Formats: sequence, C-alpha cells, structure tokens
Amino acid sequence: MIDISKLSRCCSVRILGQSDVDMIREICEQNTIFYKYTEARPTRENILDDMQAVPPGIDLSAKYYLGFFDDRQMVAIMDLIDGYPKAETAYIGFFMINPQYQGRQIGTAIIDEVVNYLRSTGKTSVRLAIDKGNPQSAHFWKKNGFEVISEADVNGWTKLVAERKLT
Repeated sequence: MIDISKLSRCCSVRILGQSDVDMIREICEQNTIFYKYTEARPTRENILDDMQAVPPGIDLSAKYYLGFFDDRQMVAIMDLIDGYPKAETAYIGFFMINPQYQGRQIGTAIIDEVVNYLRSTGKTSVRLAIDKGNPQSAHFWKKNGFEVISEADVNGWTKLVAERKLT
C-alpha cells in the first residue's frame, strides 16, 4: 500500500475523483504534443475510464490516480500502480504536467520524490510506457533515469517500455 502523503514535499497530493475530471481534461487538452503520438483522447468518458483501469490481475486497490497540487492549482496528474508487473515494481500508467509548470523542473522534482519514496518501501524498479516517436516524452523520461527495455504493440500503437532501477 502506498502512503500518498509521503510521495511529495513540493506538492500536496490527493486521490483524484469524478469531481476533478474537468480540471484533468483542461490540463490534458493543453498538452497537444502528447496526443499526436497516442490513440488516447482527453474526453470526460476516457478520463473516467482511466481512473478505473487496471492491468489484468491487478486489484483496483493497487491503483492511485493522483493529483499533485501547489495550493489549489493542479501541477501534475499521475496514474500509479503498486506491484505491477511484479510485486517489487511500481508502474506509472500516466504522468502529465500542467503546461503552466513545464520547463521549471517541477516534473523532475515530482518524479524524484515519488521514486525515492517507492525505493524506501522496498520497490526495486519503476516502469512505464512511452509513445514511440514522442520526442517530448522520450526526452523527459530519459532525463529522469528511465531506459527503454522493450517495445510493445498496443492496439496498433508502438509503446516503448522503459524502466528505472531503484537499487
């Protein structure tokens, strides 16, 4: 179980719910580069589905659909799965920074804090998928210590599976 109060010192963190969908959608719609490289679209229905989506064999209780806030402003959105694909691994299913906060190293600070917390809980790695061809995402994750370990086809879109070792 993840203690979300320990994920960040730079931001307050809370579970996002149905009442946050419009705020999430607004941030997503402003990140136009991301949506050039993925089949996903930032609709209300898709966001609500994402809040409940878990990988096969994973219980919904292992999913944390989180908002990182600076006062009342949402800084970032993160979908974090505890124990996927293995018990000692965490999976970031989605991470997006509010464009108003991009370019200020806040995304990197959040990732560093989350990774450090996960390491303290005994996790040995963090995985995620990058949409192949997305230069912004590839640069961000590489800069944050993630290395591509394989490729996967997801509904006709190529994803780069990346991992950051925590040991």
